[in-house]
Formats: sequence, C-alpha cells, structure tokens
Amino acid sequence: MRLAVLAALVALAAMLAGLARVGSARADERPRDRPGLRIGSKRFTESYILADIAVSVALAAGEADVSHEEGLGGTAIVFRALEEGSIDAYPEYTGTLAEAILHAPASSDLPTLRQALAPRGIEISDPLGFDNTYALAVSGALAAQRHFTNLSDLAGARDLRLGLSPEFLGRSDGFPALAARYGLSTASVQAMDHGLAYEAIARGSIDVADAYSTDAKIARYGLTLLADDRHFFPSYQAVYLYRSDAARRAPKAIAAIRALAGTMDRASIAALNAEVEIDGRTFTSVADEFIRVRTGGAGGQGSGSDASDASEASEASEASEKRPALGPGILTTIRTEGPRHLTLVGVSSFFATLVGVPLGIFAQRSRRIGRVVVGATSVLQTIPALALLCFFIPLLGTGTKPALLALFVYGLLPIVRNTVAGLDGIAPALRESALALGLGPWTRLVRIELPLASRTILAGIRTSTVIAVGGATLAAFIGAGGFGAPITTGLNLDDTNLILEGAIPAALLAVLVEGVFTLFDRTLIPKGLRLPPAAS
Repeated sequence: MRLAVLAALVALAAMLAGLARVGSARADERPRDRPGLRIGSKRFTESYILADIAVSVALAAGEADVSHEEGLGGTAIVFRALEEGSIDAYPEYTGTLAEAILHAPASSDLPTLRQALAPRGIEISDPLGFDNTYALAVSGALAAQRHFTNLSDLAGARDLRLGLSPEFLGRSDGFPALAARYGLSTASVQAMDHGLAYEAIARGSIDVADAYSTDAKIARYGLTLLADDRHFFPSYQAVYLYRSDAARRAPKAIAAIRALAGTMDRASIAALNAEVEIDGRTFTSVADEFIRVRTGGAGGQGSGSDASDASEASEASEASEKRPALGPGILTTIRTEGPRHLTLVGVSSFFATLVGVPLGIFAQRSRRIGRVVVGATSVLQTIPALALLCFFIPLLGTGTKPALLALFVYGLLPIVRNTVAGLDGIAPALRESALALGLGPWTRLVRIELPLASRTILAGIRTSTVIAVGGATLAAFIGAGGFGAPITTGLNLDDTNLILEGAIPAALLAVLVEGVFTLFDRTLIPKGLRLPPAAS
C-alpha cells in the first residue's frame, strides 16, 4: 500500500513539476533570438482575417517563420497568451482593451492605452481605419412591425427573447450594464455562441442578438442594427497589439504590421468578412488577396486577351481558394490536427493511469481516506470541462499545458473508482488462500489481486481515455488545437461541414480507442477472467 501511494505521488509530482516549470517560464526569459513570429486571433471571423493579413505582410517583409495561432478563445485568454509570450501579436479593439483588460472604460484613447500597456512590454499600432462596435440586432420584419430603430425602443418590450454571446453577457461593457442603462428586460436571456445567433434569429428561436457592426451576416439575414441613442458603447477602433521584444526581434515584420494603419474602412472589412462567411473562401486566401490589391499586385490591369486571361486565372484561383469539401476537409484535419489530438489524449491518459491506479489501491486499502479520494475525484469530474481548462490558464498559460492538466484531472475518477471496485470484487476465499500460502502484502497485490481486478481496472482506463478523446476537442478553445479547431471555427461561421470535419475524426478516434482496448481485453486479460460469471 505504501508503495502504491508513493508511486502515485511521484508520478503526480513529476507531471505537475514539468508543467509548472514550463508554464512559469516568462517570455522575457526566453532567448532574444527565438525564431518565428506567432500571430494570434480570437474566435470570430474578423479576427481570423486580420491575423492572416498580419501574417501575409510579415512574410512579405522577409520574416521567414510566421504562424497563425487560430481561435485561441475570448479576449482574456488571447491577451493572456500575448502577455505571457505564447503569441507575439494579435488584432484587438480599443474599447475592448479598455473595458475587458484594463477595466478602465474611460481610458480608451490611444495615448492612455499605450501608457498603461508599456510596463507590460506590450505596444499598440495606430488604428486600422474602422470602428467595429457592439450592437443589438433584430430581424428586419420585427423592426418594421414594432417600429424598432433605437435601443431605447426595446425598453418596454418585455416579451423579447435574447440570444447573447457569453463574452457579451460577462463584460463590463456588455449586456448587464447595457440593460441597466436602457432599462431592458433580462427575463428571457440565454447564452448563445455568436456564430449561431443569426441563424437562431432566422429560425425565429430568438428575437434579439448581439452583433458586431462589421458582421457580413447582418445584410445576409436582413437584420436591423438598433442605434445606440444613449451612447453606451465606447469606441472600438481596430488595432494590433504586439510585444515589445517581438518588435526588437523582427523589426521589419512588426513595421509592416504597423503600416496597415489606416488601410481599411468599415465597408472593406465587412466585404472581407462576407467573402469568408457567405462566399465560403478561406481566411488565408481573403487576406492574401487584400494584400495583393493593396500593393498593386492584383490582376485586371491589362486589356484585350491579357485581361481575359487574367480574369480566367483569377476565377480559377478563387475556385481553388474555397474551403474544401467535407471528404478532403476531414483528411486535412486528420493530417494537421490529428497529431495534436493524439498527444493530448495519449499523454493525459498515460499520467491519469499512472496516478489513478495507485490512488485506487490506496483508497481500497484505507476506507476512511478512500472515501476522501473518491469524493475528491468525483467533485473534480462535476466541474464543466471548459471551466476546468480555463482554471489552469493563470498557472500554466494557454495552449497544450493547461489542456493536458485538465484532461488528466478529468480522467482520474473512472480509473480510481474502477480500481477500487475491482479490488473489492475479489472473492474473500481467494484472499484467504493467498494468506494461507504465506504471501506478503506486496506479493499478494502484484501476483493475485491486481490480475484478478485487471479487467475492471482496464475498463476504467478505457472509459477515461474515451472521455479524454471528447474532452480534448474543447482544448481548441484555449489554443491547444486538436480536432476541436475546425469545430470552433465551424460554430463561428455556422458551417456544418467544418463542424463535421472535427466531429467525425473525433468520433472515429473514440471508436478506434474502443477497438484497441477490446483487443487489450482479449490479449492481456487471462482467459479465465474473461469468462462470463455464470460459467466461472
């Protein structure tokens, strides 16, 4: 029993020490010559596009190694990634920065923001040229029927159903303060992913959604934006945030990103959003075309047959830049995100087994402490997976490390509980026979008890691993990648094919895991232990 406890503690300490050591290394401590420039983005269309535009100009400026860390999550998570050095730059909005990060809504002017961020080693570009403010949207039919034009018009409408994004519900410049300013009803409010809200309005499931003023789907769904007649929302000028050490490490690339200031207006960014959300083009192709047009590299300058050839080439290029069909998309996802997903599942399941089995042995030997162990792991299992992922961000930052730790914690309960159940299920006569033979505690455990309980323990490990396969899809919400990456993007774009590109590989992996453990059951478990109870 002591060896079992020692093994569990050593394994747990090794995992936590490794993660904490990596997670606590501040970006300032990394070598100044660290190669590569990493551009992050939030989990909505415009942020993806602006990040890809930054990647394009950085590459054009001669930076050889530039990557886009897609859809890292909401504002707090992405800013945390920038602050800790997981990314080097990302697109942001001045009002969001003042409200959600600095918690100083009156300080959204650039000089004040720059002064506040300088001690953190973060700098801000000049505005890109457009303001993407929050707004509330209703269907055009409802606006005409009930004469809704301003937010004040909603004050007396107690029957409206609101579907609002979780971030908008939780921000200081979000719905609670907006409702207080305008006297809006909070009786029928539900949290809903931003990418799904417009479809919900079209189906009639909700009446009001929060929107960004540059959303392409506003026109597509015939929505009406209600005017902020009491001037609640601050200015949300689009800018790039970047680390000071990144500007020193890659001065030409950061200068190229800064040079994007003033190059976009609301109409142009809305058109880019539409090309992705409505026309089905990829983020990268839209960003590359924007840069080609801006630098004068676009076609269409010739005449006659040259112009015709350029037009045909442009149409062929545009066709090739569409998002792939479902089949090829699934293969691409497996190739690009499969290794990340397998790493998350394999590493977390390995450590959960390494810690969970000894903990289960200890819990079975000591009933009083065992109840505490099983109870603690049960409580951890009740925490929502996404909340558990975010809980470890302050300790380990964003990305793979907090995801591994969260999946490890989530995988403990089935293993601990099944280990206890398997050892409890051993017939007393078998224990007495082992004692009669004069076997010591360790020998009885290794040679008698664990083999007899092995099938139940293996079932717990299998359950834990399957849970990890599903839970790892949520890791994409904090920038860990995996099969959840296309799912999060698909939710934002309301693209069923993209969602399936992540969901189908995850389901196939779960089936594969079941098959592998079935094979283990047939090959590793002694044949006599696999007989049905009636035949034993």
